[in-house]
Amino acid sequence: MLKAIGQTLFSSGLQHPKFTPQESKGDYEVRTYHATNWVSTAVPGMEQDTALSTGFRRLFKYIQGTNEKKSKVEMTAPVSCMIDPGAGPACESTFTVSFYIPEEHQADPPKPSDSEVFIENRKELTVFVRTYGGYANSENSQEEILKLMESLKKDGMKFKESPYYRAGYDSPFKLTNRRNEVWLIKDEE
Repeated sequence: MLKAIGQTLFSSGLQHPKFTPQESKGDYEVRTYHATNWVSTAVPGMEQDTALSTGFRRLFKYIQGTNEKKSKVEMTAPVSCMIDPGAGPACESTFTVSFYIPEEHQADPPKPSDSEVFIENRKELTVFVRTYGGYANSENSQEEILKLMESLKKDGMKFKESPYYRAGYDSPFKLTNRRNEVWLIKDEE
C-alpha cells in the first residue's frame, strides 16, 4: 500500500507501455504502441474532469486488490482517457479511463471484481502525440488537441478527429515538471 501511494505521489519508476518512435516533428511526435492489455472503465458524462476522477477511483480500487485474485497490481503511467465525443453539444460523451497493466500481469491480468471495470486488449496503435506541462484539465486538453490538429493539417497528415486520448503521467501531488499528452489516432487509410 505504501509503495503504491509513493509511486502515485511521485510518479517515478512506473512502468510505461512500450512503443516504437516513428518520427518527431516540431511540436508533435509519432509513436506506434505495441499491442498490450490495459484495465479500463467507461464513464458516460458531460464533464471530462469529473469522469476522469470517477474512472481513476474505480481503477485504483482494482490495483489495490478489487479483483478476482485479490492481488495488488503496480501503478503504471500514463493514465489514459479515450474521449469519444457525443453527437451534439448537449450530448453525453464517453470517457474510457485506463491504466496500463504491468509486464508481470500482461499475459494473465487479474479479472476485475467490479462489473464497471474490464480488461481491454489494445491492438497496435499509431498515434500523433503532443506533450505539454502543468496541470491538465478539460480546457487545456481541448486547446492542445486543437493545436495538434492544426499542426497535422498543416503537415498534410491523415488522422481521426475522434475518438482522441488524453494521457497524464504525474500524480496530483507532483508540483513541477509535469507531463501530459494528447493523442490523435493516425488514419491508416
